[in-house]
Amino acid sequence: MNPDDVAACALDLPEVSEEEPWGPHRPVYKVGGKIFATLAAANASQPDRLSVKCESAVALHLYEQYPAVRPGYGYQGPRWHWITVHLDGAVPDEELAEMISHSWQCVVDGLPRTARDRLHRLDRDQTRPPAQDRAGGPAPRPSG
Repeated sequence: MNPDDVAACALDLPEVSEEEPWGPHRPVYKVGGKIFATLAAANASQPDRLSVKCESAVALHLYEQYPAVRPGYGYQGPRWHWITVHLDGAVPDEELAEMISHSWQCVVDGLPRTARDRLHRLDRDQTRPPAQDRAGGPAPRPSG
């Protein structure tokens, strides 16, 4: 995944905004006013990097599975970690998309209940296949 793919993946989630509070080529992705992902452009010593929030147990698993995944800058608490992923092709695109989605979910879970419930509904509605795909045919028409 390249930075444009990461941006598209993040912006495809419900109610996500993109901002550059730390300057150009340092976009952050927010939901409910809270950051769930950041991108840092490549420099002479590192490739493009994605930082996301995740549950501690997931972070530990990812560190073991992928050398491109490292502890991120910031709060490393008992429940949440920030991880940084080098976008060098070592982590499959599907796994990166899952990390972005998981981070969005972690942040949404910490929002006030009304916002959290609304965003969960939007996410379910967005990812639910059309009625005809779920049932193997067109949705039944209501009688009456």
